[in-house]
Amino acid sequence: MKYSTLFFSFIVMLLISCKEKPSEKLAMQMVNNTHSSFEVETIVSDMDIPWSMAFLPDNSLLITELKGELIHFKNGVKTSIKNVPEVFARGQGGLLDIELDPNYSKNGWLYLSYASNIENDGNGGNTTIMRAKLKDGALTETKVLYKATPNTKSGTHFGSRIEFDKDGYLYFSIGDRYVRDENPQDITKDAGKIYRINSDGTIPTDNPFYNTKNAKKAIYSYGHRNPQGMAMHPVTGEIWIHEHGPKGGDEINIIKAGKNYGWPKASFGVNYSGTKFTDKTSIKGMENPIHHWTPSIAPSGMTFVTSDKYPNWKGNVLVGSLKFQYISRCVIENNKVVKEEKLLENIGRVRCVRQAPDGYIYVAVQNLGIVRLTPSL
Repeated sequence: MKYSTLFFSFIVMLLISCKEKPSEKLAMQMVNNTHSSFEVETIVSDMDIPWSMAFLPDNSLLITELKGELIHFKNGVKTSIKNVPEVFARGQGGLLDIELDPNYSKNGWLYLSYASNIENDGNGGNTTIMRAKLKDGALTETKVLYKATPNTKSGTHFGSRIEFDKDGYLYFSIGDRYVRDENPQDITKDAGKIYRINSDGTIPTDNPFYNTKNAKKAIYSYGHRNPQGMAMHPVTGEIWIHEHGPKGGDEINIIKAGKNYGWPKASFGVNYSGTKFTDKTSIKGMENPIHHWTPSIAPSGMTFVTSDKYPNWKGNVLVGSLKFQYISRCVIENNKVVKEEKLLENIGRVRCVRQAPDGYIYVAVQNLGIVRLTPSL
């Protein structure tokens, strides 16, 4: 049965408000958008805050739940993975991103980002990057690759996304931990940064601040607020991110070595109270975003579309919205967003968007689960 986008949105809102099982209402819904019609099928249901997902070679799924659970979904069955690191679960903190090594089929490494207090100092937590292997339903050979300091009891702005580039370097984001006026502009401190390390946790000697006295050598760029989207451009190999602004001023940025992205000295946003913290939206010597959203959409999750299954979307960027509960399909020309289309309006708070190895788009939705977009014939 076909539904208009408006009717689909109404059905989904009813579903969420009545707390019915997503699988009973979202299986094989039809959506007609301007440039494509597609089915929305619930693949994994009954999840709380599925923050990220990774696709294993056997077509099964690994899904992170913010509360600290790593789920293996295979043949319709959800299994909790054992030996997952203890997380600092507060506010936005918990078990966050997951990414497979580009050579996963050969080396078996997977990477997690999470908020932790591995020091057991009672002072809260901070963003941590770990790698591990999956064997017999448990994480093995676990190793912390990077731990941001200091710990704080704040439950905000952990970041954190993970991405590999074409050369095998591992990039990750750490939010400013809500210490706006100290962390982002100071390269001797963690937080408010994009980092680049080798896959074993060592730091590349050509990192931009590797030889800078007292600098955090893993920093690749700085002046960021809270990046929760990261993807490698499929053609140029550049790392693209998006990050939350305050009230307004969410951004898409292309990451360049050693560059300052301005936060909080330059921003299109204002304080949540409506007052200004800067009069500048651009500063000479700092990088400008290639796109910004005002009002904020609260972006989370990001993927480039390269699949032939969505011919009208190839080359587009899909960005999830937490605040407005949709996916923004961003049409890119010359590294600028020239058009946006809203997909899956009112489906729920979108946490992650991935193009899987099978070519389909999968979306992680809070209080729902994982849905798949299948183009209609």
